[in-house]
Amino acid sequence: MADIAKKWSKYREVYKRYIRTEKRLSENTVDAYMRDFDDFMHYVLRTFTAAPEDVTPEIISKYMAWLYGEKGLSGKSQARKLSGIKSFYNCLLINEKIDQLPTDSVETPRQERTLPDVLTVAEIDALISTFDMTTVKGCRDNAIVEVLYSTGLRVSELITLRINDLFFGEGYIRVIGKGDKQRIVPVGSVARDKIQLYMELRRPKRPSEATLFLNNRGEPLTRVMVFTIIKQAAMLAGIDKSISPHTLRHSYATHLLEGGANIRQVQELLGHESISTTEVYTHVNRKHLRSVVEDSFADLNL
Repeated sequence: MADIAKKWSKYREVYKRYIRTEKRLSENTVDAYMRDFDDFMHYVLRTFTAAPEDVTPEIISKYMAWLYGEKGLSGKSQARKLSGIKSFYNCLLINEKIDQLPTDSVETPRQERTLPDVLTVAEIDALISTFDMTTVKGCRDNAIVEVLYSTGLRVSELITLRINDLFFGEGYIRVIGKGDKQRIVPVGSVARDKIQLYMELRRPKRPSEATLFLNNRGEPLTRVMVFTIIKQAAMLAGIDKSISPHTLRHSYATHLLEGGANIRQVQELLGHESISTTEVYTHVNRKHLRSVVEDSFADLNL
């Protein structure tokens, strides 16, 4: 048992190095993958006492069934964990620790596609109007919401945005997305003006501070801080929806489609690797338009 556990620990480090250096995943993604790996490792050690290279498709299938039956995980969460297991065994295959993948015959759990909440333009305006523009914090938070909505940035992309990523003369910002992939995103005059106003008031502790959005100690914001900013603004605006920074990204994509943008354009702007990820917004768009039509018929008392 001790030797098997040591082998799991050894391969764990190999896998972590692989997803960090070879796959070039972000630290947040690496942490998530390693948590999922640890869950799988502990299950196998506890239930089967099997070494990594001795894991069979049957063991993985039983783990997936355990996730559903005992842990009550959704199909989406199960699929994410299976994706991590596949990644781990791909790593072992590449490093010639195994001859074949035990994951090939394991069926991916069915996922229910849920439609994200989307804010209307009026709700976006209400959200933006909640900030006190006489304070540095208010100007910063106002700029943050404007940037999230008008560019569709992920919150991780926003908090790592640097001053030298701003190309206002050319009308765009440079974004470093998942896997350190770079993309160019147009930025409108309203967002540019709000960023400029914040930069005039901004007081970094270190004059050379490169990160754009800072807290009151002159340090980069965290994801939790941005989440709190959005939640508090939604409460002040009286918006009764499940809202997060990602809601603004959803709203940006949906409003682009409603404005006539095609799905390939939206995919590029959002930095989605797969078009299937972007396609969820076509469902959101249809749902929104259907509700508008239904409301119109209701107003006519038909």
